[in-house]
Amino acid sequence: MNVFDWLSHMGIPEVDNFDIVEIKFKGGRKEYYRNVDFLALNTGDPVVVDVPSGHHIGYVSLQGELVRLQMQKRKIRDDDEILRIYRVANQKDMEKWGEAQNREIPTLYRCRQIVNELGLKMKMSDIEYQADNSKATFYYSADDRVDFRELIKVLAGEFRIRVEMRQISLRQEAGRLGGIGVCGRELCCSTWLVDFKNVSTSAARYQNLSLNPGKLSGQCGRLKCCLNYELDTYMDAIKDIPSIDRPLQTESGPAKLQKTDIFRRMMWFSYNNDNEWHSISCDRVKEIQAINEKGTKVFTLTYNEASEIEDLAAKSTRELELLDKKFANSSPKRKKKPRPQNRNAGGNRNQQASNKPSPKSNQPDSQQNVAQNQRPAGDQPKKRRNNKNRNKPRNPDANTGQTPPAQHQQPKAQNTAPKRQNVQKPKPAEGKTGNANTGDAAPKPQGKKRFPPRKNQGPNPNKPGNE
Repeated sequence: MNVFDWLSHMGIPEVDNFDIVEIKFKGGRKEYYRNVDFLALNTGDPVVVDVPSGHHIGYVSLQGELVRLQMQKRKIRDDDEILRIYRVANQKDMEKWGEAQNREIPTLYRCRQIVNELGLKMKMSDIEYQADNSKATFYYSADDRVDFRELIKVLAGEFRIRVEMRQISLRQEAGRLGGIGVCGRELCCSTWLVDFKNVSTSAARYQNLSLNPGKLSGQCGRLKCCLNYELDTYMDAIKDIPSIDRPLQTESGPAKLQKTDIFRRMMWFSYNNDNEWHSISCDRVKEIQAINEKGTKVFTLTYNEASEIEDLAAKSTRELELLDKKFANSSPKRKKKPRPQNRNAGGNRNQQASNKPSPKSNQPDSQQNVAQNQRPAGDQPKKRRNNKNRNKPRNPDANTGQTPPAQHQQPKAQNTAPKRQNVQKPKPAEGKTGNANTGDAAPKPQGKKRFPPRKNQGPNPNKPGNE
């Protein structure tokens, strides 16, 4: 991974341009070389540099003023001990370096066999050949000091090359091999991390992390270097967190600390190690600790006395009552539908209304009834059918084609004349029918006898099929 030069867009004068360039080699190793010939270099260009025993090839990783800052950070002096850059690597240099790199893997396998034969307690990690194919550096890791003088003689005689042994730590070994961390990015030790600091388990305790070696260890088998990145921030935030030496005393029982959120300043407690946790703020914890020091217990973790809970319940009840009243006033009222007036089976609403005396008229009732009976023909109210018989079909007689008589007739208007005495009409003679006054005999009906339709009294005898 190359480092981004965030000062490249700035117009730095040519006179003050820093002439030292940072070169990156295999395994993330970085060295500084002086650009004596002021070559036009770009990040990622392969260059041939001077080394104590020949020349080597590396890639430009950083140049300009950022190199000065990196040298100050790593405490490297700008003196004559810094070697120079020869030239930009050409095609021939790259081919020769490729042949040297192809020898690294077979040499590593053979070297491990020799180590096992000699019985040395060391682990061979990596081998790096120089670009001129004149020297090889063997990187190994070991817990104790190893006498590898015999190993150097065997390796130099078998590979016909100058051998250099260099011991590295487990973190440096992981940086040379490389890999992907749990964060999904390339390992810090193989990209930008140069110096390794000591990481202790106290860093995990301050950050409230579980002390699980499988989760806290990196690919090198040691604690992750990223545990130190946020340690200072946690140390500043933990100053305001109260220390819990013993459980908090409440009426419900002792409350033990289960978890602490440092940045939100929240602490979780449980009664008798139950699964139900109660969260309170750090200020409330300090208040409870001050009350417990006086020898008194609080009612719960949230309230000091039981009366506070009763006041809270009464307050919530009042709020619910106000909410109910507000909802009742805001709900729209439904309009009542007008009830239909009662209708008589054989009468008419308009006619019934006309029979009622008008309160505004000063005429007597008899005169009003006479005036109503003397209306012109065009002013008579219209007859309305009964709602119950509205949907009944009118079935004319199949034989005669006559419609049955109406079920209801309009009642006659009331007459204000004095009532006449009942006069018995003479009965017609036996065996004769018709008009009693004229004595004419009524014609006999042909076929079956027809009856007028009856209201709600069984089936209609005039309909076919209801005989």
